[in-house]
Amino acid sequence: MLQPPDLSLSLELPEITPAEFAQIQQLAREKFGLDLKPGKEKLVEARLWRLLRQGGYKNFHQLYRDIIRDTTGESLIALIDALTTNVTSFLREAEHLEFLATTVVPALWDRPTIDIWSCACATGEEVYSIAFVLLERFGHEIETRLQLLGSDISTRALRYAERAIYPESRLANLPPNWLQRFFLRGHGRMAGYYKVRPEICRLVKFERINLVEPFDHLPRFPVIFCRNVLIYFTPEARSECVPRLVDRLEAGGYMFTGLAETLSGTDARLAYVQPGVYRKKPARKLRRGGNDQWSDDGV
Repeated sequence: MLQPPDLSLSLELPEITPAEFAQIQQLAREKFGLDLKPGKEKLVEARLWRLLRQGGYKNFHQLYRDIIRDTTGESLIALIDALTTNVTSFLREAEHLEFLATTVVPALWDRPTIDIWSCACATGEEVYSIAFVLLERFGHEIETRLQLLGSDISTRALRYAERAIYPESRLANLPPNWLQRFFLRGHGRMAGYYKVRPEICRLVKFERINLVEPFDHLPRFPVIFCRNVLIYFTPEARSECVPRLVDRLEAGGYMFTGLAETLSGTDARLAYVQPGVYRKKPARKLRRGGNDQWSDDGV
């Protein structure tokens, strides 16, 4: 576990050496698939500055040493929180949400539950945007059946998402009437902040999931959002992660990626639909010895 701060430590922190950067680079690649390319040394320095100060470390090797010695995993989580980027916004890449509301959800309408996984939800804007758009389109008819899972590798981001409190500046691109319909407005010391209404928060469950580790405990979903996260993975981590995600997708289910990302060629079970939208191919019907058998590739 990271050590208590050494208050005698100078405010002048050391520059990361090539060997220290290589250590952090390898650790990030192995533990959470992050691709820290050469040239990111100053970025790593800036993001790990607080951990060095808090732990009273004189160099980055000492920080690395304590992380790999910490059997609780708490130091590794602190490293993950420091290095990962949680850039997101409400209604980001809104064409995906429109496709979800007009094409995907109507095809699921006869189900008792409509389950959607936002697997890199960061501070919650994506998963709450999904809820807002579907509630706006379908009203209370969907509220009792919508079940949303928001996951992220960052415990810090998930705590923010669970609180569901956002500064007014983060809501600028939402329709004005949504602020009243979907949020509570802060007063006093919370003036300038909005909190997602409790009845909407109850539609969402949050869970910490590292996408480079197995997540076979999850059910299969008809819809998975995995937007703007795979671009930060190493090629090796991406090639291992995508098939696992497809395994958690129902046959005929939809996967959404960022508009700048592509899954073409990463898994033969996926068919391209439109930019950032892929569909898992339906189950194949096989005939063996005169008996009909059904096969869902990867299941």
